[in-house]
This record gives sequence, C-alpha cells and structure tokens, in this order.
Amino acid sequence: MKQGINVFEKGQRALKALNTLGAYCQRSPVEQTLLNLVYYRVSQLNGCAFCLDMHSKDLLANGEKVQRLFVLNAWREAPFYSDRERAALAWAEALTQLNGRVDDETYNEALQQFTEEELIDLTFAVIAINSYNRVNIAFPNPAAVGSYTPGQYEVHNS
Repeated sequence: MKQGINVFEKGQRALKALNTLGAYCQRSPVEQTLLNLVYYRVSQLNGCAFCLDMHSKDLLANGEKVQRLFVLNAWREAPFYSDRERAALAWAEALTQLNGRVDDETYNEALQQFTEEELIDLTFAVIAINSYNRVNIAFPNPAAVGSYTPGQYEVHNS
C-alpha cells in the first residue's frame, strides 16, 4: 500500500491528543526500558515496521542486548527475561490480542510485579502503542521506516 493521507501533516489535532498520552507514559514510574520492551513486543504483534524500527533503536541505544530482541517473539521459552518483564509482556499481549478478557493468571501475575498505579500506567502504555501502531498501519509511510534515530522524539511518537 502506498502512502495516501499524510497523517502527521493532516492529523495534528488528533495526534496531539495521542501524544499527550505518550508524554504521560514517559513520566510513569514504570521503567522506560521495560516500556520500550513492551512497545517493541506489541509492535511485533501488530506488524508495525516504523515502531519496530524506532523501539529496537531506542532499546539498543539504552544497552539492551541484541539476543533478547532476536528472541522476544518467544519470550515465554527464553531464560533471560525477568519475572517483571514476563508479567509486563503477558499483560501487553493480553491487552493487544483481546480474546474477551484478561485471564486471572495474567492479572494476578501482573499484580505481583506491579503496584496498582504501575499496572494502570502499563495498561495506558499498551493502549498508546497499539494506537500508534494502528495510525502507522492505517497511513503508512514506507520512506519513514529506518529513518528514526534514538531520542528523536521527546514524546513517544509511534
């Protein structure tokens, strides 16, 4: 699909609202490295090339190990994710794939790893990245994929 509407030019008012949520997530007590890992995983699930490029670069710039990114799609079987990361990834997948509701096991594991405030913030971070993914998928700009440099945006823009 070629780019039609330039959403970043024509959709400024709507994007401003979404960017406000992104800015909120940046100020969350949930560590940004974990949020970037969640953003990357959700972008894998949604197939958003721009966001995958962006968050892989942010993760690597912040010291993430390449091996963990390579096997993130199989995080349940890989031995190098913490219990907190596993809980966040399971939560993000449940909210992204929406199979009716979050199961009790996923909910309870998340509450063991996150405070109530953190879990609320994690939920809104998952909502934000799903929204950014959907904007980029609805209005693709193939020329932008690969152009992101770490720290390019103060507010999460993907």
